[in-house]
Amino acid sequence: MNSNKTEKTKSFIIEKASPIFNKKGYYGTSLSDLTHATKLTKGSIYGNFKDKDEVAVKCFLFNVNKITDEIFKNMHGVTSPIEKLLVFPNVYRNIYKDIIENGGCPIANTLIDSDDTHPTLLNLALDVIHRLENSLVSIIEEGKSGGEIRVSAESHKTAQTMITLFEGGIILSKSTNQPSYLLNALETVEEIITSLKR
Repeated sequence: MNSNKTEKTKSFIIEKASPIFNKKGYYGTSLSDLTHATKLTKGSIYGNFKDKDEVAVKCFLFNVNKITDEIFKNMHGVTSPIEKLLVFPNVYRNIYKDIIENGGCPIANTLIDSDDTHPTLLNLALDVIHRLENSLVSIIEEGKSGGEIRVSAESHKTAQTMITLFEGGIILSKSTNQPSYLLNALETVEEIITSLKR
């Protein structure tokens, strides 16, 4: 099998398997789930991936990248730190339905599913949280340096609060089937961002 065909097959498997892992978790996802979704044999799947762990990791990264790519795309050309921060709630509001259809936020799902059970996936999810926090802190600090955000703003506290509202809002909206939990959380995030102005 040539490398181009191999990569296409891997991409196909990841695309089909990623919603399953996101909805059912690592231990809830069986090999039969993967063969059913892809219409491929066990040999075809494990001929492209070393084991279930590798498939799960690739699917987690695929699910997370769908969200982060949308954020980066919407942030392109935005120069104001306040406007950069507002991109986050705007994106979550715009892709909320897609996130729910895909089983919820892959970060929160993986943190809950892998805590105390799967260190590799847990560490990947924690790394995404830390990188998200660092990105928000960096933007806030940029705004403080440039005079757009008040110097007294607590960068880490603000970033952690925003992440908590994003993740908590999605979990509750999905579990209760009430979008208002996330939409209200996003409004609160926007109020927090606006309050940062100097």
